[in-house]
Amino acid sequence: MNINQPLGGRGLAIPFTKAANPNADLDDGDLRLPFIHRIPDNIRNHFIAMCGEFVGTVLFLYFALSGAQVANSVNTSSGQSIAQTGSNPQQLQYIALSFGFSLAVNAWVFFRISGGLFNPAVTFGMCLIGALPWVRGALLFVTQILGGMTAAALVSCMFPGDLNVRTTLGGGTTIVQGLFIEMFLTAQLVFTIFMLAAEKHKGTFIAPVGIGLSLFIAELTGVFFTGGSLNPARSFGPAVVDRKFSGYRK
Repeated sequence: MNINQPLGGRGLAIPFTKAANPNADLDDGDLRLPFIHRIPDNIRNHFIAMCGEFVGTVLFLYFALSGAQVANSVNTSSGQSIAQTGSNPQQLQYIALSFGFSLAVNAWVFFRISGGLFNPAVTFGMCLIGALPWVRGALLFVTQILGGMTAAALVSCMFPGDLNVRTTLGGGTTIVQGLFIEMFLTAQLVFTIFMLAAEKHKGTFIAPVGIGLSLFIAELTGVFFTGGSLNPARSFGPAVVDRKFSGYRK
């Protein structure tokens, strides 16, 4: 994606080194940390992309899952209790806005670092169309799963009460119906990313806005019936933290 070329420009300057001396005659190697120029460009770029994708996935899912946790929580006189996800339009809109806005903001921030994918399904699709090398895709896939687990753990630790953000079938939805709902909603999101971000054009710089809106409308449809996953990292992270994998064994 965006980090397929060697990094250029001025790097970090360590105090009391040649790079920190404004009067020194520096070449490109002197402008970087002493060990940076010894690392091959492809390895360094993979590492930077993984770091960016991990932080971006954590931030995206932290704020998205936080919104879902708030929407699924109610306060009682005896303390906080967890409400079951229902068909309350305000509740569904709150969750959809949390996911859509969180994706739009964080994708915009990390777009030039790692591509701002935050989703193994999107990563796989980008590899299929040749927009992302398979090696980079595999590395980002693992990073995104770890980011989802980290985000879910942070939400579980920071908010009182049980974590209530897992994706489960609701409203009498069957497994087959849930499969097709998730398939169509994920296809909508991935296709939006293909056309707005992978296909370069004059409006590419505002692609995160359209991508966030795409997730928003998908969540409006999917939250009640499937939990609105569209993202393996989003579903797997809370399942690991809750240690509940009943839906994965069906």
